[in-house]
Amino acid sequence: MRIWRLLAAVPLLLGLSCSKSEITTMHVLHAGSLSVPFREAAAAFMAENPGIKVRLEAHGSRTAARQISDLGRQAEVMASADSQVIRNLLIPEHAHWCIDFATNEMVIMYREDSRYSREINADNWYRILLREGVQYGHSDPNADPCGYRTVMTWQLAARYYAIKDPLARNLDEKLRAAMPLRNLRPKEVDLIAMLEAGELDYIFIYRSVAEQHRAPFLILPDEINLKSPHQAQRYATVSVRLSGNAPGEWIEMRGTPMVYGVTLPRNAEHPALGVRFIAFLLGKEGRRIMSRNGQSSISPPRVDYPERLPRKLAELLASGE
Repeated sequence: MRIWRLLAAVPLLLGLSCSKSEITTMHVLHAGSLSVPFREAAAAFMAENPGIKVRLEAHGSRTAARQISDLGRQAEVMASADSQVIRNLLIPEHAHWCIDFATNEMVIMYREDSRYSREINADNWYRILLREGVQYGHSDPNADPCGYRTVMTWQLAARYYAIKDPLARNLDEKLRAAMPLRNLRPKEVDLIAMLEAGELDYIFIYRSVAEQHRAPFLILPDEINLKSPHQAQRYATVSVRLSGNAPGEWIEMRGTPMVYGVTLPRNAEHPALGVRFIAFLLGKEGRRIMSRNGQSSISPPRVDYPERLPRKLAELLASGE
């Protein structure tokens, strides 16, 4: 009797073994500011695709791109907080195309008990930050788009406020000089822990991240927040110099309205899964998830080199859904 029970259990055990071996893992490298919506998107995607496991890995966007270009990291999807990172660091050697899929804007996030939090507003924020004892920070421009966008916001602010306020002249230089180097972190989400611990009073960050953390934040004028397509000409007057693909090489990044990009790296082990995940992200449920987490979708998504798109994505973009 025992032998028959053991024999009867063998097919079940083999079936469990086989089911485990059928799980396929795909890797997604993404901007830190996409952590919350991508966790939700990955969970929904895996629910629809039981045989697929999505592994998410957050970095500053430029660091994520260099994981692929410099270190040869394999990934099925790479999503950047600035589509220009993909175009400058990955296309054409490491990716064929980039789809622009979402937007954002720069804000100043703080705590209810941050120094002078009851006084700060869109007209005086730079005066508050320059007061003695006030601690503020931003992410590293060479690692993360939020970092160089902060510098661009400061440059735009210097021109915008200096018309009425002499203190705002050379404001970007004043803000840079007053911020200790310890307040510069690899990616914008690293700053949140410092803010919550009381080490920082204010951080420059994306609006979506502030909303996801249900934290108070200051909305900046469209003239400086890098949000509005109508301000594109103004944004283009500022720039930041960043490290390029090779040692000693530099890239000049000009201000543009904020655009997130996504691509399928050429070294993907499972490219069909990457295509399927991107299609989910661009579809109705993916757009709902992004919207719930404070990021507006670009509709329809924009793509360079459309002739290089996989058929599934080309058909999705052509349908306008």
